[in-house]
Parts: sequence; structure tokens; C-alpha cells
Amino acid sequence: MEVPPKLIALGDSGVFGWGDLEAGGWAERLRCHWMPRPEAPVVYNLGVRGDGLERVAARLQQEFSVRGELRRQQPQGMLLGVGLNDCARVGRCDGRLQLEPEAFLFGWEQLLSQAVQLAPVFVLGLTPVNEEAMPYAGCLWYGNGDVARANRLIEEACLEKDVPFLRLWDGDEVGAPWLARLSPDGLHCNSDGHRWIFERLRSWPELLQWAGLPPEGACKL
Repeated sequence: MEVPPKLIALGDSGVFGWGDLEAGGWAERLRCHWMPRPEAPVVYNLGVRGDGLERVAARLQQEFSVRGELRRQQPQGMLLGVGLNDCARVGRCDGRLQLEPEAFLFGWEQLLSQAVQLAPVFVLGLTPVNEEAMPYAGCLWYGNGDVARANRLIEEACLEKDVPFLRLWDGDEVGAPWLARLSPDGLHCNSDGHRWIFERLRSWPELLQWAGLPPEGACKL
């Protein structure tokens, strides 16, 4: 019997599915979408709330090594979604960043260097925030200027490593469509947001090509 490939989704609360009260997040939606198809990848959701680049890099090797299911096997693909937590400013809206841009880019370069040695890698871009809802948790300020810059740095690191990158937000002004996809906390996607991301993931040509699945329509912003 042919064994389906395993895809680990590694990252933060966005990967975990926080905010999606209907279906548990985009990773869970993708898992359920593929599950009825015996040849489709098995998705492991390895999102942890609050994780940034450092913590994801620290657990990547171990998480990957124990998800092969069969003896002496390892997952065949990795989907990374991390970086938004590193965009927080502490204490006030002009406070210090969790990670300065140079350190953020270096961290992504190191993470991708580690990941591509293990399996084909796919990277999900960051989503914008509702600045009017800040501060998050009473002490963390997220700004779309910082998020847009982080997105560009992630894409730059992916281009350097020839890793597919799925841009979810192009850095333009955050209008009504995006605000409707965000939870009241201004940071996490709600069910509509997770559904929107899932729709793009399930039709992402690079991911489908890796999975050996037929096209499911255009993947557009």
C-alpha cells in the first residue's frame, strides 16, 4: 500500500488555529479537506501560541523527527508560519521590537537553512493587524508598518533559499475586507480569516505540485 506524505505545519497561534471558533484554523481545515483522499498528505498541526522565530527553530528538529509515523521514516514536507510575534513592540507603540529587522532576517535565514536540510519547505506570509485594537494583552503593540517590513524580509529569505512563499497581504492599507477577517483582539484571524487562508492554501500551485494533487483553482490575494 502506498503511504501518503506527511506535512508538518510549524509555527505560532496562527498555525494552531486560534480565533477560528468554527473549524479550528486553516491547518485543521486543510487536514480535514485532504483526509478523505487516501493519496493526499497527512497534516500535523504543530502550532504553539506565542512562539516566535527562536522557539520554532529550537523545536524544529525534534518535532520533525517524530512525525514520520512509520519506523525510520520522516515527514516529506514542512509548512512554516511564524514571525508575527516577533513584530511586537513592548510597553508602548514606539517601544523596542521583540526582534530588530536585521536579527529577524538572520533568524529566518538560519531557520530556512535548517529546514531545507530536512524536507521541502513552504512558507506562509504574515497577516495584518487592527491597530485600533492595540495594545494586545495590555502591553504589546503591533503595527502594520512593522508587519509589512517583516513580510518583505521573510520573502527575501525565501527567495534566497528558493523556498515557495505564499503572500497573504501585500502591505497595502488595511481596509474593511481585512478588518472583517480579524478577531476583536486585532491580532488573530477569526473564522472568516482562517477560511480565507485555507482557500488560498488548498489552491496554492507549489503546494499541490509537491502533494501530487490536481489544481483546485487560482490562488489570489
